[in-house]
Amino acid sequence: MMAKKSKKQKIRMGAFALPKPKGRRHVVRMQKIGQLKLPLKLANEIQRIVNHYFYTKGLTLKEIKKNAKKRKIIYSRYVKPAKQLLKLAGSQKKALDAIDRVAEWAKSRNLDYAIETVFKKWLELDRLKPKEVVKKPFYQGNPMVWSETKRKWYVISPEGEWLEFAGKEDIEWRIMK
Repeated sequence: MMAKKSKKQKIRMGAFALPKPKGRRHVVRMQKIGQLKLPLKLANEIQRIVNHYFYTKGLTLKEIKKNAKKRKIIYSRYVKPAKQLLKLAGSQKKALDAIDRVAEWAKSRNLDYAIETVFKKWLELDRLKPKEVVKKPFYQGNPMVWSETKRKWYVISPEGEWLEFAGKEDIEWRIMK
């Protein structure tokens, strides 16, 4: 028959093992995040990962706290994925770098992302690159085209005619999405 294990023993045996106590004075500080009660160091790392995720979304710490109080953000919903990401990445720095890379990739494609997206893209993180910015030339609001054969710029009029560009006026470059 197995003896019942205390909460401290269960935590010590988990994925994030705590050092064994030395003597009677060793006390492990615990912090509650959502429904999880975690060692303080681990809780701080998880909070940093969750906060960093919200920073990449464009929120400040003050806004995160305000939205959490108003229940617009359910902070505990992000704790478990953050803990899993920390375990997968091995360190807090690698986890934050992965979030940054996925955030940059998703924003360039106008996609929404979550911490779980980092898991899905984990194997291809080194190949994730933001979408290249495409700039197209315009002259007085009309699009322009470069002809390789004639080595000249042409302005496409609203009627669809190709007018040769004189080259004296400025070309306006617009970012196209």
